[in-house]
Amino acid sequence: MTLTPPPFDPELAAVLEMIKDAVPPQLTMDEIEATRNGPGLAMLADLDLTLGGVFEVEDRVVPGPENAPDISLLICRPVAPATDGPLPVIYHVHGGGMVIGNNRVGVDAALRWAGELGAIVVSVEYRLAPEHPHPAPIDDVYAGLLWTADHAEEIGADPERIVIAGASAGGGLTAALALLLRDRKGPRPIGQLLMCPMLDDRNDTASTHQMAGLGVWDRTANDTGWTALLGERRGGPDVSPYAAPARATDLSGLPPAFLDVGSAETFRDEVVAYATSLWQAGGVAELHVWPGGFHGFDGFAPQAVLSQACQAAQVNWLRRLLAE
Repeated sequence: MTLTPPPFDPELAAVLEMIKDAVPPQLTMDEIEATRNGPGLAMLADLDLTLGGVFEVEDRVVPGPENAPDISLLICRPVAPATDGPLPVIYHVHGGGMVIGNNRVGVDAALRWAGELGAIVVSVEYRLAPEHPHPAPIDDVYAGLLWTADHAEEIGADPERIVIAGASAGGGLTAALALLLRDRKGPRPIGQLLMCPMLDDRNDTASTHQMAGLGVWDRTANDTGWTALLGERRGGPDVSPYAAPARATDLSGLPPAFLDVGSAETFRDEVVAYATSLWQAGGVAELHVWPGGFHGFDGFAPQAVLSQACQAAQVNWLRRLLAE
């Protein structure tokens, strides 16, 4: 195995050079608190979640898991939906390596899809590691989904047309949610959209080694995130698939999946392996590996040609899924 990494797409490499000081490849446990309080998350407060008046926005506190705190759901509904009746739901799970972020992170992508497709967005806030290790994050994500399905009529949604979606750690939690919903017998989402998902705590694929010290969220950062979530269990024999979906031995019976990842990022090989396992289990999965893409490139460089192609693939998959 060569440790020579694939080259970054030239347009994305220029963006990476501009953001490298604000978004370094590595994250250590000692840097989590400073990152949480950094300018990146503060800027989210200025995000126009209405997209210029297209959506009405509500923050709602709903019951959390049993014997756990309540959770916050960001609910964005079209002000003037194009059709009568209940609307589909995009249930969004934010990224942040299991250690940072809130339900505003990455929701702009879900709002773009919902604006095009006439859907409601529900974005869940979950407890973060290391203060709240596994299973706290997935338990919160699961509780939020149950509330959304149970109160669908109240928010104008169709409980039979829920798509679950997330990026990075949110993608991993989305994959775990699909497993949990299958094993607990519902409710069943109609699809799972996994963008550069964080799936494998073992952190030992070829791509994790190739991308060490490069791009966004490298091997060191990945070790930090998984260790925060799992402690000494990380990489050991007893890791739950509801924490690290790559540990699942049965991927049958899951809803159709969309997966994407950059060729020049830490998660490349685990995402390809997960898609392969879905196919080997008889499942439906669409996989895109974007050449020269770094982790989260479509969010950091949304106007880049490769990002535009990536975003178009996501919304096209959703359009086909919701048309079925």
